[in-house]
Amino acid sequence: MASRSTDPKDPREPRGSRDPKNGRPALDDVSLAIIEQLQEDGRRPYAAIGKAVGLSEAAVRQRVQKLLDQGVMQIVAVTDPLTVGFRRQAMLGINVEGDLDPVADALTAMSEVEYVVMTAGSFDLLVEIVCEDDDHLLEVINKRIRSLPGVRSTESFVYLKLKKQTYMWGSR
Repeated sequence: MASRSTDPKDPREPRGSRDPKNGRPALDDVSLAIIEQLQEDGRRPYAAIGKAVGLSEAAVRQRVQKLLDQGVMQIVAVTDPLTVGFRRQAMLGINVEGDLDPVADALTAMSEVEYVVMTAGSFDLLVEIVCEDDDHLLEVINKRIRSLPGVRSTESFVYLKLKKQTYMWGSR
């Protein structure tokens, strides 16, 4: 059996290694650099990433697969909703009576809902909705969301123009 290296650039680091403080997957500087490379271009070849971070193509492939398996990252295509027929976006602030989880779970199951976050502040939940048009948005809010058990009130923030949307927060 081969021994494990303690070199942080070694792709053979122990599978499932976790940060003892928070239980999340432990990420070294090389894994963080790989994530940043993929955030810049999710289709960047493993050979080019390897050159940038000092690993072989095979080692990068192993690292990326491990990051995917651990749920640290996803590689997805992000579209501009307007170009694919969704002309109305809105953020919805929702106040809930009782337990937030059932309402959050019901919202998460709706295809029009792109983002659900539990918050501390003026709203219990913030929900991003992407719809085909104003009629579709009204139907989703009025007939489906406001009728959920536990929803006490909603406030809609209709997007007039999206100035910035990025997934480039890096790996600080």
